[in-house]
Formats: sequence, C-alpha cells, structure tokens
Amino acid sequence: MGLLTFSLNLTLDGCVDHEEGIADDETHAFFTRLLDEGGAMLWGRVTYEMMEGHWPAVARGDEEAPPAIREWAVKLEAKPKYVVSSTRKDFRWANSHHIAGDLREEVQRLKDATPAGVLLGSGKLATELDRLDLIDEYKLLIHPRIAGHGPTLYQGGLPGTRRLELLSAEPLRNGALAVHYRRAR
Repeated sequence: MGLLTFSLNLTLDGCVDHEEGIADDETHAFFTRLLDEGGAMLWGRVTYEMMEGHWPAVARGDEEAPPAIREWAVKLEAKPKYVVSSTRKDFRWANSHHIAGDLREEVQRLKDATPAGVLLGSGKLATELDRLDLIDEYKLLIHPRIAGHGPTLYQGGLPGTRRLELLSAEPLRNGALAVHYRRAR
C-alpha cells in the first residue's frame, strides 16, 4: 500500500492562494522531485481545473516556459491524475481519472493500488481526507511571505488537533522552507 502525501505551497500565515508563492526554478524542481517519487496525483475538481487550464499547453510547448517549468509540465502530463468531483464526470486531460462514490473507500483503494504513493495537492480535499484519517505524510513548502488573506490551510476545520512528527526541514535558496512531517500515531 502506498502513502497518501499532502503537498502544497503556503505562506507563513497559512494562505494557500497559488498566486502568493514563489514560482521559480527551485520551487518547481522541489515539486518535480515529489512528482517523480509518487505514483499518482490526487486533486479536487477546482484544483484540477486550474491545473488543466495551464499545464497541458506548457507541456505541448504552446506556452513559453523555462526548462524546469517545462520539465514539471511534461512529467505532470504523463502522471496518472485522479479527481474527486460530484459535479464533473468528464476529464479529458491525459491520464485523468474520475473518483466517485464513497470517498474513504475510493481513496483507500487508490492508495492500495499505488505502491509508489499518491500525492495530494488540493487544500479543501486535504481537509476532507484528513477528517477521514487517510493522509499519512505532509510535504509542505512554506514561503517567506505573509499574505494577510485566505484561503488558508484547513480553513474548514478538523475535529481535533493532528499531531505530527518532523522528518526533515530544508531551507531553499529563495527563502522557502521545505518541511516533511508524518502523522504521529
């Protein structure tokens, strides 16, 4: 069984607005390594649609991009992508699959079928999956910024505090901090 790893960019005040992080070669290289390590991506519909609206064009070369960003896009294009949605059923982006039905059962089935692990990249979906005790690890990139607005991580709340064990913390040259936690059992 593979692990479900939640990974996201956030500011010091917990903002997860994708426009607030540092989007440079170093951060893209960080997420490319995560993509290489995992067997599949898991997103909610809103995140999927945001990604679908940009990255396929970068992978095809229809949009100019530095080498590290193009590498990310090409690898993302090839990676299996699973989408949780109750409103959309048709996902045309290469290697995209719909997850419907009981969320706990379907995500557990995906974890069981993906020995290399599943990389979760949606904040709202992470809240729901954390409520179901399905997230095993957290690999967050904390940016040296205070946004002063939302959306924020776990804005929807959890039923209780999650205790985590720090596995590593690595500063990046751009000032961001890559942290790796696992759930304390």
